Amino acid sequence: MDIIEEIREQLLELQEFAYQEFQKKLIPGEAQETILGVRTPLLRKMAKKLEKREDVHIFLQDLPHLYFEENQLHAFVVGEEKEWDSCLEQVETFLPYLNNWATCDQFSPKVFRKEPERLLPEIERWVASDHVYTIRFGIGMLMRHFLQDNFQERYLDWVAQIRSEEYYVRMMVAWYFATALAEQYEAALPVIEQKRLDVWTHNKAIQKAVESYRITPEQKTYLRTLKIKGKRETIGSDGTQKQDLCCRGTGE
Repeated sequence: MDIIEEIREQLLELQEFAYQEFQKKLIPGEAQETILGVRTPLLRKMAKKLEKREDVHIFLQDLPHLYFEENQLHAFVVGEEKEWDSCLEQVETFLPYLNNWATCDQFSPKVFRKEPERLLPEIERWVASDHVYTIRFGIGMLMRHFLQDNFQERYLDWVAQIRSEEYYVRMMVAWYFATALAEQYEAALPVIEQKRLDVWTHNKAIQKAVESYRITPEQKTYLRTLKIKGKRETIGSDGTQKQDLCCRGTGE
């Protein structure tokens, strides 16, 4: 039995049908039909064992993977890579195959924390990609590694200039600015005041910021005044878009 067969056999043994149905509701799109229903802690435990195997490269090269959980394992294995250049190479190989927000958001190589300055040109390239989850991954890396000690205002511009019709890109932009308002309020606020984001993303960023315990009551009150009223664009997680009327005075 080769490593691919071993992995799939283990995954099927760990499968939970109730959890499978729960996950399918959270992860729409092409990944949905590949979900087995294996809990993340079990996948992380598997990944720690896999990354020590000499034949793990066979699994990492077996792209595209058959199951959602194999993508999760792949992300967790690469996340444990200790050599920077090797990790970047493996990330670049895997990014084109990311097809869901869950794997994308949990794909966070530990070695990138050690030399964040080397990561910047890669992030700038990723956020300029035309692949949904490569863009989302790039924004995620910028949010994780460059909103505190390594922060510079120009990084806000990298994200503010992103324009996409994709729900999972726009939601990540909103999440980034909500987090930026919590971490770097004075620097991030002008982006919102100047309405530099599209209407849906602008309002979603404010909504997420207002929901954060890290935003003061005074800041929340002011941010609410910056929401764009009247007609607004709404977008579903399936990527469909429509126009509806904003309920004035409700904060929605």
